[in-house]
Parts: sequence; structure tokens; C-alpha cells
Amino acid sequence: MRAKDWVGQRGERLAEAYLETIGFTVLDRNWRGTGGELDLVALDGDVLVAVEVKARSSWAFGHPFEAVDGGKLARIVRLAAAWARERDLLNRRRRVDVIAVTGIGRADTPLVEHLRGVA
Repeated sequence: MRAKDWVGQRGERLAEAYLETIGFTVLDRNWRGTGGELDLVALDGDVLVAVEVKARSSWAFGHPFEAVDGGKLARIVRLAAAWARERDLLNRRRRVDVIAVTGIGRADTPLVEHLRGVA
């Protein structure tokens, strides 16, 4: 497995564990739809949340949040609607959150940061 893939998978597992500790219910992981993938889909109370996870071993190439631009957010919103449509949940309130996980692969504990309602 490539180091980049390992960091991404580890970041998604850490993000999922974090969400569960703050009371979210994770409904789906790595869901593929036309035009992309949703990293995590969760419930925050009664709100359906599409979660984009950005994981990095360091900030050498900038903060992970910087990798989520308007085009990426628009794609996530479209994918979240498709996910909800498949499950007859289009009437459910939805939002997009982004989780950054940095410091993966270091001896210390990775840092998990959570932005709610970015789109």
C-alpha cells in the first residue's frame, strides 16, 4: 500500500472514531456515486452530514482544510443529495462538514480538527 493511501485510510478511521465520541452516528463509509466518493456519511441528531476527511502526515503542503475548495464542496453537495435520494431521505436536513487529521505516522497523537457546516 502506498504511504499516501495508508495516511488517508488512517485519517478516515480516526475521523470516524472522533465523530462517534461526539455523538454522531456513522451511516456509511467511502460511498461511491457518479462523479466521486463521500468519505463518511453520518447523523448529527436529525441532520444528515456528508463528511470530507483530509489527512496529512504534516503541514508541509499546507493545512488540509486548504485542499477543500468550492468545486470540491459542490461535488460533495451533489453526492450527498444522490446518497440521500438512494435512501429516500431527500427531505432530511443536510450539511457538509470537513475533518482535518494531521500528524499521522508520528509518535504523538494526530490532531483532529472539525469544521461544521461548510456547505
